[in-house]
Amino acid sequence: MIPYQLIWLIFFLPLISFAVIALVVRPLVKPGNRISGYLAIAAIGGSLALSIWTLFSVMQQASHEIAVPAITWLSIGSLSVQIGILMDSLTAVMLVVVTLVSLMVQIYSQGYMRGDPGYHRYFAWMSLFTMSMLGLVLANNLLMMFVFWEMVGLSSYLLIGFWFHKPAAANAAKKAFIVTRLGDFGFLAALLLLFANTGTFDIIALRGLAISGVLGGAVLTWAAIGIFAGAAGKSAQFPLHVWLPDAMEGPTPVSALIHAATMVAAGVFLVARTLPLFEHSLVAMNTVAIIGGFTAIFAATMGLVAFDIKRVLAYSTVSQLGYMMLGLATGGVAVGIFHLFNHAFFKALLFLGAGSVNHATGTFDMREMGGLRKVMPWTYGLFIVGSLSLAGIWPLAGFWSKDEVLASALDKQPILFVLALITVFMTAFYMFRAVFMTFTGASRAKTHHEHAEGHSIRHESPAVMLVPMIILGVLAVVSGFWNVTGGFNAFMGEAGETHSFIAGLFGVFAHPLPWIALLVACSGVALAAIMYNTRLLSPEKVGKLFKPLYTLFLNKYWLDQLYEKLFVNNFLLNKLFAGFQWFDTGVVDGAANGAGDATNAAGKALRRAQTGQLQVYALTLGLGLIAIIVCVLIFGH
Repeated sequence: MIPYQLIWLIFFLPLISFAVIALVVRPLVKPGNRISGYLAIAAIGGSLALSIWTLFSVMQQASHEIAVPAITWLSIGSLSVQIGILMDSLTAVMLVVVTLVSLMVQIYSQGYMRGDPGYHRYFAWMSLFTMSMLGLVLANNLLMMFVFWEMVGLSSYLLIGFWFHKPAAANAAKKAFIVTRLGDFGFLAALLLLFANTGTFDIIALRGLAISGVLGGAVLTWAAIGIFAGAAGKSAQFPLHVWLPDAMEGPTPVSALIHAATMVAAGVFLVARTLPLFEHSLVAMNTVAIIGGFTAIFAATMGLVAFDIKRVLAYSTVSQLGYMMLGLATGGVAVGIFHLFNHAFFKALLFLGAGSVNHATGTFDMREMGGLRKVMPWTYGLFIVGSLSLAGIWPLAGFWSKDEVLASALDKQPILFVLALITVFMTAFYMFRAVFMTFTGASRAKTHHEHAEGHSIRHESPAVMLVPMIILGVLAVVSGFWNVTGGFNAFMGEAGETHSFIAGLFGVFAHPLPWIALLVACSGVALAAIMYNTRLLSPEKVGKLFKPLYTLFLNKYWLDQLYEKLFVNNFLLNKLFAGFQWFDTGVVDGAANGAGDATNAAGKALRRAQTGQLQVYALTLGLGLIAIIVCVLIFGH
């Protein structure tokens, strides 16, 4: 079993990498040197090795937990806050997901970010980002989770706005930071509400209070909804989803990390970690299910018409996060986290594939692509693998986790099951629409793009970019096999059937639901092929036939404009902030200025009393003495 002291190194290695790169390498090493990338890769590689060791150690424990002594961080009166690690099956799985995807992204970035003037800064921020997510996953109390929660938000702001000289990137970073803060306010309110009523931030203690019924009623419901508000912000659930597509302005490896294993996964992890609180509040549980199910289909509709390949994947991420929330609410921790586990690998693969295409063509616009299949065979094949897994095609990883979400939704929320099944069709359609527009047919490049390094367009990516994609491609096929025998559910503490691998691999089709889901997914793939590969059905004619819906989806339901004009300009700028400005100038400044004016006036009055004439001073002294004598005579008895 792994010594508990080494578990702390999982967190500290990326922290050390960040400190060394930011404080030593960046100021002293020339920009062309690539030592920052090697340091980040070595640190996160070490964290991955320790995470895998930790996972196997947790598996060996009958309780699926490892006790790690906590350290007292703050003690004020009766308040004692500790820094500790909650090492259970959920933490162990998330550690492997975060470190593995992060390592693949760091290796890929060695090729993608080569020659960028911000190379050292990039790897410093990436190390900070990974460290923040690991701290969030390891924390054993809500207060420390909130600290690392905010650090994840800060790191994402720095990375989304990495190319801050571009107005679009700077605006996207601010938008992500502000929108997620709205959700974080709910998380903070829930944290304070729980502490005020229980006196503890400890996650295990709060679970016990919820299960025993000591923590219940309106307090539990509002606390759970507040926690979900924070999760909705980070995991881009409706109506706080608007920041995620704009986050594509950051470097593509950043997008892969954000969308696969860090920021957006943080919200799902938070709900999973505190799920016992939700389970004892029907209102909170239904809220998670409804918003998750609606977000899944809502985001998928916008993915149907997007032309930027990264934005297609962004809307796909929002949709799949909705699936995870629906899985948590209807099936429990095992269902939601198993989909997060599989999704991390195939979504990271797809984003890195999009970056590989951009590396070759200089664009993310699929209308300027086409014909890349022959010149980028590795990228094409791996993108196909990722798309099939995301579409839920048997026997790839996405099939197994998506099938469990559908089954649990059918059992608990039949209406949301219908929405989820429609989303299966949409997902298959928009992913293979992207495949056919990008890789098949003739090239539609309008200009001759050149890469920053001088490489000509239409070439396969270098090995440093392809190898991480190949590893993720293998995982996108096999990661779902963990639960073919029911092993993942058992590891997460969920009761269920256990059977042999062969029986699980083929016996799943003894039920009609997998057949239905597979048929729906294949129908989506077939329609995409008819419209964008064989073109037996013209996309332009279909767009005209459904023009109102097409326009609605293309404009993202005008929610960005609504938020910008109604909320930001009208409410915040013209009312709330204008009110703050009036209070600041009229009340705060007025009080300060008034106090100064009063002091100045008093000074002038006192100056007039200092005439320098002795007779006036003697008269004043005499009058004072008389006043004292009168007071003594009147009040002395």
